[in-house]
Amino acid sequence: MPYMIETFDKPGTLDLRAQVRDTHLAFLDAHKHLLLACGAKLDDDGNAAGGGLYVVALETRAEAEAFIAADPFFTAGLFERVQIQRWRKAYVDGVCYLPEAK
Repeated sequence: MPYMIETFDKPGTLDLRAQVRDTHLAFLDAHKHLLLACGAKLDDDGNAAGGGLYVVALETRAEAEAFIAADPFFTAGLFERVQIQRWRKAYVDGVCYLPEAK
């Protein structure tokens, strides 16, 4: 069952985020086979809101912790806090993955 990883940036780290962004995107590309979804959190005006959300196809909390610990944003010290939670894949791109609903 996948994991949802929500990150929260430290205050005042927009410059750090910009500096590490290309390395972070290369990390995501190298791990795209694990990504069900991911992206930055935005405010209502579409501006960066200081964090991100990843939904990753990993089987254990330890794998999810290792994944986020390897992210260049994490290693650069961007995150104030990281929250990891199991996630049930119910609908993705309009496709139902619930066995009882098919």
